[in-house]
Amino acid sequence: MTHVTLRSEFENLIDPYAPVGQVGTGFEFTEGPIWHPVDHHLLFSDMPADVRRRWDAQRGVAEVKRPSNKCNGMTYDAELNLIVCEHATSSLIRERRDGRREVLASHFQGQELNSPNDVCVHSSGAIYFSDPWYGRMPVYGVERPRQLGFQGVYRVPPGGGEPRLLVDRDLFDQPNGLCFSPDERRLYANDTTQALIRVFDVQADGSLTNSRVFASGIRSELEPGVPDGMKCDQRGNVWVTAPGGVWVYSPNGELLGKVRVPELVANLAWGGADFRTLYLTATHSVYAIPTKVGPRHEPYMSAKRGTGAASSAQTPKMTEGDMRLDPQRCAMIIQDLQNDVIMDGGAFAESGAPAHARQQHVVDNVRRLADAARARGVVIIHVWFVVEPGAPGVTLNAPLFEGLVDSKAMVRGSWGAAPVSGLEPRPGDFIVEKMRMSAWEGTRLETILKATGRDFIVNTGAWTNMSVEHTARTGADKGYFMVTPEDCCSTMNAEWHNASINFALQNVSVVTNADTVIKALG
Repeated sequence: MTHVTLRSEFENLIDPYAPVGQVGTGFEFTEGPIWHPVDHHLLFSDMPADVRRRWDAQRGVAEVKRPSNKCNGMTYDAELNLIVCEHATSSLIRERRDGRREVLASHFQGQELNSPNDVCVHSSGAIYFSDPWYGRMPVYGVERPRQLGFQGVYRVPPGGGEPRLLVDRDLFDQPNGLCFSPDERRLYANDTTQALIRVFDVQADGSLTNSRVFASGIRSELEPGVPDGMKCDQRGNVWVTAPGGVWVYSPNGELLGKVRVPELVANLAWGGADFRTLYLTATHSVYAIPTKVGPRHEPYMSAKRGTGAASSAQTPKMTEGDMRLDPQRCAMIIQDLQNDVIMDGGAFAESGAPAHARQQHVVDNVRRLADAARARGVVIIHVWFVVEPGAPGVTLNAPLFEGLVDSKAMVRGSWGAAPVSGLEPRPGDFIVEKMRMSAWEGTRLETILKATGRDFIVNTGAWTNMSVEHTARTGADKGYFMVTPEDCCSTMNAEWHNASINFALQNVSVVTNADTVIKALG
């Protein structure tokens, strides 16, 4: 089967001759695919049969839950608890890993929801879901009267609470698929009846504004298929079920091409060890197609880092979220944790860095991790930004360096250039000095790593979105395996920190926390 290229960009996303492989068939109507990033299996629902099933390459298809309350859309939260839209109960459910069942949303203003249909999780922990009334129809749900007179899109705040209606009551006929853009500044929501996709701006408080039509006319009299499931890839393209299979739109709303599938497709999700396989639930079957692009990073996908086909001698091992590291191959970088950077009274105090460092408990966490690492034989490397008086040799080619010179910061021998109290070098530690953001640029860092035989780097320090991120990017390019404990990093504020942790660093580093690294070191 040949896929349809409408614009050349489409062939950068998927081979036009990419095979459409059937991984299971004989179902009544499949929905809700979601890939487990650690156990490497696909969950999906067979709604009319009231069954949830699992597929993996070794064991094939197996039944895991009956009855399933005619569940539809599913995803994971950041802790790998399963979030489920249940048609039969008109509820959004969290199934915790220990087996507990938690109702996240079932009513709005005292009336039962229609039937939660699709769901996605924001990096803040907030949960967004759509609520058409398909689950109150025969076959796909349990036939019964509706209590609400409209179909909406809702948000459950981080930590739980009453669902908040995010859209006008008359905006949607049947809201269905939901997905965030890679930077979470946009939320896409399609309408099956209106055959279109709307896009909203996501505000700091989680609300949606500036509703507009992103794509319309997603229908055909010649082929079956409607807007239903929808996902955003890592480049911001929107993949939506549609007539003949899946239609792919650019971030600007241009139709790039069509993925052809033998059956009507209801939903889709990326999976596989590298998240480069697109799984499609398509009426009676589930299909898999290789792609050149992966999904936008979802919060739950962090748990996949460290898995893969390489042996434990080559890469960290992570099983059920439990990473293992060889201390004799590890070095820990403590970068820019100097008085001028993160202490009150320092040159950059007005940036907000001291407050965020306290919020992150970064000094205590780094000290605790460094003590544990030393005890296990990990090399500790302090990386300091140090300039001579007058900052000779510092080029003023960026606002960061201009600010450093103007503030007379990080001057050798000054209080501001000194390490913060509690993170002073110990006997046997190394010290590396730099005059750029990255710990690699113009320094002896790599000489130390090669001399000590270290190729796994635990990356900690200040300026998460600058020094820490730049060091991780370059380290990955050089072939080192980067591990970033996010509670051992800080920057000017939580927003900048989270943007780096949840997006850029996910692509070049294992993102974890101090306790996990300590445990991984044995």
